[in-house]
Amino acid sequence: MPPVPASEIARVFREEHGRAVAVLVRVFGDIDVAEDAVQEAFAAAVQRWPSAGLPPSPAGWIITTARNKAIDRLRREASREDRHAQAALLHARDEPPEEGPVRDDRLRLIFTCCHPALAPHARVALTLRLLGGLTTPEIAHAFLVPEPTMAQRLVRAKGKIRAANIPYRVPSEADLPERLAAVLAVVYLVFNEGYTASSGDRLVREDLCKEAIRLGRLLAELMPDEPEVMGLLALMLLVESRRATRTTPEGDLVLLADQDRERWDRELIAEGQALVRRCLRRNQPGPYQFQAAINAVHSDAPIAALTDWWEIVALYDQLMAIAPSPVVALNRAVAVAEVDGPAAALALVDELDLGGLHLFHAIRADLLRRLGRRPEAALAYEKAIELAENAAERAFLQRRREASRGC
Repeated sequence: MPPVPASEIARVFREEHGRAVAVLVRVFGDIDVAEDAVQEAFAAAVQRWPSAGLPPSPAGWIITTARNKAIDRLRREASREDRHAQAALLHARDEPPEEGPVRDDRLRLIFTCCHPALAPHARVALTLRLLGGLTTPEIAHAFLVPEPTMAQRLVRAKGKIRAANIPYRVPSEADLPERLAAVLAVVYLVFNEGYTASSGDRLVREDLCKEAIRLGRLLAELMPDEPEVMGLLALMLLVESRRATRTTPEGDLVLLADQDRERWDRELIAEGQALVRRCLRRNQPGPYQFQAAINAVHSDAPIAALTDWWEIVALYDQLMAIAPSPVVALNRAVAVAEVDGPAAALALVDELDLGGLHLFHAIRADLLRRLGRRPEAALAYEKAIELAENAAERAFLQRRREASRGC
């Protein structure tokens, strides 16, 4: 067999980590056992696959290897009268049949991690770690908090699950709606991390985008009467429709206004817009539905110059009324710049407390550039470059900084 490069093993890790952890949590009923065993299995793959070649079913190999390693470890610990290890082994032997409305392992684990006993931010962070395989720095970036803070949250969340004996099981039909908000947040943050990776050389991580959309479709099948589920799925589909045009063949970032709209995925746009229309007919507005509607307006414009920015500002006004946040206000300011000009937008941006977000400085720099305030724009670009961790975004900002200096 041909040798397997490290990049291919990394791809399998990204695509299969969540599934493997979810399966082992179901089998053993223990989060730490599952996560540790999957890590050991991937470590074994790093040692074996480069010479032995990729197995016919990489996911099956990882799950089988992880299960065997977990059983071996638990047997050793159980022989030392470790009651927790004995319980995990018993759970593995007496694994119950599939029951309840959630039949996908990953979706089951999302709902389980969103147990009401956990704080909302802990539910989302833990699920991102287990299902998406995101690292602690990536999750910290998604939450706009320092990495040590996020690490502590993850440790506390796992500790509370153990201390409170929170069960890993499918929630009942009656419990599903109350868990929905945290579940939608999980799926959306996974999609965002995939669509604009927080670090690394590539702008997009297609595996995370696909996983988020897959989970969104499963949620829509599971809860077809929830308009916010439809809204989130529509939002992801409409944004995903532009993915192929967001970078050049060399990997350089391309802004929305400069994208080749002929290459946008019309099937995804049609599906997303149909979902938006279904949401409008229900007349139960929510944050994801408004964001989907904003992206539907963008997808309606054959060229950037024909974008209905007045409608977009109006939709942002409604979004701010029901779910105000500094990030929403920042995005609204971008739309205001197209309606009332960059000076009006800059005044709104300067009122926001988002100094730790590179996008805040990038937008501020662009507004200053459009106002002809080049020295100030260059300084703002410097700050954005300092905070940006994705190589494609940094390179784009560096080009803009040089242009603002007149180079």
